[in-house]
Amino acid sequence: MNEFNHIHTEFQHVMTLSASERLLFLDEPRWIGYDRAQIIIDSLCALMDKPKRPRMPGLLIVGDSNNGKTTIIRRFYDLCGKSYVSKDGDPIKPIILAEAPPSADEKSLYISLLERFFAPYRASDSTAKLRYQVIHLFRTCHVRMLIIDEFHSLLTGTATKQREVMNAIKLLCNELCIPIVGVGTREAVRVLHSDPQHASRFDVITLPLWELNKDFQKLLASFEKVLPLQKRSRLHQPEFASAFHAISSGNLGDLHRLLIECVRHAIESGTECITPKIIKDKSWVRPTRGIREIGF
Repeated sequence: MNEFNHIHTEFQHVMTLSASERLLFLDEPRWIGYDRAQIIIDSLCALMDKPKRPRMPGLLIVGDSNNGKTTIIRRFYDLCGKSYVSKDGDPIKPIILAEAPPSADEKSLYISLLERFFAPYRASDSTAKLRYQVIHLFRTCHVRMLIIDEFHSLLTGTATKQREVMNAIKLLCNELCIPIVGVGTREAVRVLHSDPQHASRFDVITLPLWELNKDFQKLLASFEKVLPLQKRSRLHQPEFASAFHAISSGNLGDLHRLLIECVRHAIESGTECITPKIIKDKSWVRPTRGIREIGF
């Protein structure tokens, strides 16, 4: 395996697979750690471990679309939120990770939460009945944290609806004495402005776009360790870093997509490493107003 020492030891066995199998490996999800992500995970762990009190603190994680927010919270969920059954036979769900409803609606929020318990419910029931069903399940399953992804969706709807759904979130926080975490685009901060009480409950962490610096080069080096290419590409070198940053604009999701396309081309062409020409040929991955148009 020494000829593949540019690959992380956990994935060196992949290099014995065929080209088609390595292409399939490309699409498998895997975690690439970096400092900002670890800071957010550590903040979530600290928040989850806080002792219960009437007014629990909350956290709002915001950043550009496709820049890794959901990946970070799912990593945190995998580390700390897996469900299990206690030695007494009680169901334990440390973290409920749900998605905000498409628009600000209290009843839809409760239904979204109930879905995470796989519990039977009637959508036709009153909002109050669904609310207390949610509260009962949270208590029964000893939930310690609620995470709501796509938090910015709560901006869709009337001001009255927005206040209602934010008041519902505040009620859950007060009634259950658990921290609530929102995750969304930068617009999500506007949700907190609907009431000063909401803003005072949430700290905000921003996940910024990557700058062209040593941290970005370090990120590229980490990526190279999991890319199934037989030859070393040295992606951390300045010329590669500049090219990748220019195309991705520092957006982590766009960078990942660009790297995958470059690796795919390198494997299919037999080059087995990423070259400046391959990067240039794959520049179509650069999004224009958030849209990628595939060229032929």
